[in-house]
Amino acid sequence: MSGKTDLTGAVALVTGATGGIGRATVAALADSGAQAIATDVARQADVAGAALYAPLDVTSPEDWASVIARIEQYFGRLDILVNNAGISVTNSIADTTLAEFRKCMAINVEGVFLGTQAAQPLLARSGVDRDGGSSIINLSSVGGLRGAAFMSTYCASKGAVKLYSKSAALEFAMLKLPIRVNSVHPGGIDTNMMDTIFARYVDEGVFPDLETARGAVSAGHAMSRMGQPDEIAQGIAYLASPAASFMTGSELVIDGGMTAH
Repeated sequence: MSGKTDLTGAVALVTGATGGIGRATVAALADSGAQAIATDVARQADVAGAALYAPLDVTSPEDWASVIARIEQYFGRLDILVNNAGISVTNSIADTTLAEFRKCMAINVEGVFLGTQAAQPLLARSGVDRDGGSSIINLSSVGGLRGAAFMSTYCASKGAVKLYSKSAALEFAMLKLPIRVNSVHPGGIDTNMMDTIFARYVDEGVFPDLETARGAVSAGHAMSRMGQPDEIAQGIAYLASPAASFMTGSELVIDGGMTAH
């Protein structure tokens, strides 16, 4: 492999790696030449393409410290951090409990903060000798760009990820740290998470059945279909590569034209 999208020699950490986008991201980074460390809350998991699997609760500072120390010990560097771990909350505002709201914020927002904070020193050191520096890619959503009924908690968390990413990008640039930070905003992606969202829409009476829900969400994209996990993973691999060396504080929207409507 050659060219600016070549990730040979790079070390990457991917959270939420057992989900649809997470698995696809590990595979895409590995295909581009990176050594990808897959992490998730499960104690053990088989993730194709991963150089290593490590359990990680993204809401735990201790877990983050342990994983980063392990990466430094075994690989000596960290070039790419993909904060992908996340959950959805599909519920009416009236029926959403404070516990549900806080859990979503803990995983979707605090997880990004803790990961950025824990990985910053190693990313900064590794970025010095890497074309384009190190790269943090935070998974937001089209829900971080606009609202959605019955998704207020999720949209609030993903909006926070967008602005956190921009602020981190500006701070690192001001400090002259070689770390780029960008957010990715997928549209509806054909994953287990979307199936859960469809089921909740049916429960809430928004749609009469799962087939109608899937059809309506697909039609909400200009391309009249949902995306596939690999279509998001390829965008993440691009942001991780030297080809994106002039991108920081940006929003990469991969949504099949959903927000163009």
